Amino acid sequence: MAEYKSIKGFTIQSTSSDPVPSAGSWASGGSLNTARASLTGMGTLTDALVTGGQTADPGPSFSAATENYNGSSWTEVNDLNTGRRELASAGTDTAAIAFGGIQNTTVQAVNESWNGSTWTEVGDLNAAKYQLGGCGTQTAAIAIGGVAPSLSPNPTATSELWNGSGWTETADLNTARTFGGSIGISTAALLVSGDTNNPFPNRVANVEKWNGSSWTEIADVNTTRAAGAGAGTTTDGLYFGGQTPPPARVGNTEAFDGTSWTEVNDMATGRSAVAGEGTGSAAFAAGGYSTTYVANTEEWTFPAGPSFLIEGDMWYNTTSNTLKAYGKAAGIPAATWSAGGSLGTARYYLYGFGTQTASIACGGDTGSVSALTELYNGSSWTEVNDLNTARGGGGSAGKSPSTAGLIFGSAGPTPSKGFTESWDGSSWTEVNDLNTAREGIGGFGIQTAAIAAAGYTTTDVNNVESWNGSSWSETTEVNTARRYAGSSGLSTAGMIFGANPATGATEIWNGSAWTEVADLNTGRGYQPGGCGTTTASLCFGGSATGPGLAVTESWDGTNWTEVNDLATARRSLAGTGTATVALAAGGTPPVTAATEEWTTPAANYTITVG
Repeated sequence: MAEYKSIKGFTIQSTSSDPVPSAGSWASGGSLNTARASLTGMGTLTDALVTGGQTADPGPSFSAATENYNGSSWTEVNDLNTGRRELASAGTDTAAIAFGGIQNTTVQAVNESWNGSTWTEVGDLNAAKYQLGGCGTQTAAIAIGGVAPSLSPNPTATSELWNGSGWTETADLNTARTFGGSIGISTAALLVSGDTNNPFPNRVANVEKWNGSSWTEIADVNTTRAAGAGAGTTTDGLYFGGQTPPPARVGNTEAFDGTSWTEVNDMATGRSAVAGEGTGSAAFAAGGYSTTYVANTEEWTFPAGPSFLIEGDMWYNTTSNTLKAYGKAAGIPAATWSAGGSLGTARYYLYGFGTQTASIACGGDTGSVSALTELYNGSSWTEVNDLNTARGGGGSAGKSPSTAGLIFGSAGPTPSKGFTESWDGSSWTEVNDLNTAREGIGGFGIQTAAIAAAGYTTTDVNNVESWNGSSWSETTEVNTARRYAGSSGLSTAGMIFGANPATGATEIWNGSAWTEVADLNTGRGYQPGGCGTTTASLCFGGSATGPGLAVTESWDGTNWTEVNDLATARRSLAGTGTATVALAAGGTPPVTAATEEWTTPAANYTITVG
C-alpha cells in the first residue's frame, strides 16, 4: 500500500495528545514618536519601517516622517522627500520603496527608494494615485487599485509592476477598489477587502489573489471593512483593523491559510488607516485612527509551545490510535443562532444571497410585493438600489459576495413571473427571462452559473433550467415536482429539500442528474432557509402547516441532523452563507424583520476511512 507521504508529498505529525487551537495574540509595543494615520509600513516585527501619513483633522494634512522599529522602540530617521498620506510601500527596513499618496489635494505618482538611511526619488507610477495597496520588495513590487483622478472609473482596478527601475501596467483587478489591504510579494499577492466607492462608503469583503499574471476572486473575509493592514503570504496571511459600515474602527483580526479566513484574537485598539507588516505569526500594527490619531504599536505573536492548530490542520494521535483534524464543520452540533441587526423593512418571501457579513435581501411581501433591496455588513442593513420589478417568492443565486447575484421568477405581479434580474454590487439589470414562468423556485449557484429547480405555475412542476450568464436552457428535471423548497449549492453540485405540502424529500444535483437522498427529519415547505454545499448544508425555518418553524438541520453529505433552533420561528425567509457561518433574515408569521447569525466554533474531529 502506498504511503501518505508518497501520495501527498508530506507527512502527518504524530503526537501523544491533541494539539491546542491557534493562540496568536496582540500585545503592546513601543509607541510611534508621531501619532498619525494613513501611513505605510514595511519590514518585520523586529526590524520595521513606517513613513508618511496624516497627523491632524479637520482638513488635509500630511507627513514626511519616517521611523524605524527595533522590536521595542521607534527611532526617527530621515524624512521622505515628498511628504504624503494614503501611500503604499514594499520592502524591508533597509531596502524599500514608497509610492503614490496625496499631499494636501495633489495626488502623487512619486516613488522613493530607501537604502537604510535616506530616501531617493526613482521612477514614478504611470498614474498618480492614492489609497492604493502595495507589496513586494525594493526591486520587484506591485501597486494595486486606489484612486487615480486621471483614470476612469474611480476607484481604479489597475495594477502596476515595479522591476527596480520602472513601472509597467499589468492585469486589472476584477473589482476596482480603494483602501484594500495588501499581502505578499509581486508574484503572489492578496488584495483584501476595501471600498468600491469614492468617496466612502461601499465597503466590501471581497478578496482577490494575484498569481503573477492575473487576479482571481477567492474566499471573502468574515468582517466587511476597508483601510485595514495586512502581513504574511498568500498561504499564511493576516489582515487586521479597518473601518466597518456604519463608520466604526475595529480591531478584528483574521488569519488566512491559503483557502479560508478565520477570525482570531482582536487588537486592543480598534483602528483604521493603520500601518502593518511582518508574517502570519509575527507582525506589527502601528498608528492609525481610532477616535483620534494614535501612536500605539501592537505586536502579533504566538506563544512558545506545542503545535498550535489552525483550520484544516491534521495529525495522528498515537494514544487513541486515531487520525484527527481541526475544523468548523466538526463544531456544527455546538453552533448557535444569535441576534443580528434587523432588516429596515419587515417582509417575507424575500430573496437572499451572499455571506453572513455581506448579504443582499431583496423583494418580498409586506402586504404587497416589494422592490426593496437591503445590504447587510455583518451588523446592520442599509437600503440600496431597488429591483426594477417588485416581486417575491422566486429563486436566487449568488452564494459568494453580495456584489454579484441573480434572482428569478416570482409569485407576483402577473405577468412577470419569468423575469430575471442581475445584481452587480450597485444596481439591478433585467436580463433574459426563464423559459417557464413560475414561483416557489429552488435556486442555487452564482450570478453567471445558476440552477432554477421546480416551482409552481398552475400546478407543481419539475422543470429545471440552467443559467449560463446570459440565457436559460432546459435541463434534467427533478424526480419530484414541488414548490417552495429550500436549496443550496452550486450549478454543478446543488440540492433542494422540503416543499409544499410539507415534505422532507431531498434531491442532489451533480451537474447532469438528480438523485434522491435521505429526507429531512422534519418535513417542511413554505421556503425554508438554506445554504451551503452538497456535503455541508443547513436547512432552517419553513413550515409544516402554516405557523413557522424554528427547527434547524445540518446535512453532512449523507444524513440530516437536528441542531440548535432559530430564536424566531418563521417561514418564507431568506438564508445566506455556509453551513458553518450563515444568516437568516425576515419571514412570517407574524411578518418579521428579525435577522439571526449562525456561528460555528472550530473543533477536533476523528477522520474515519471506510
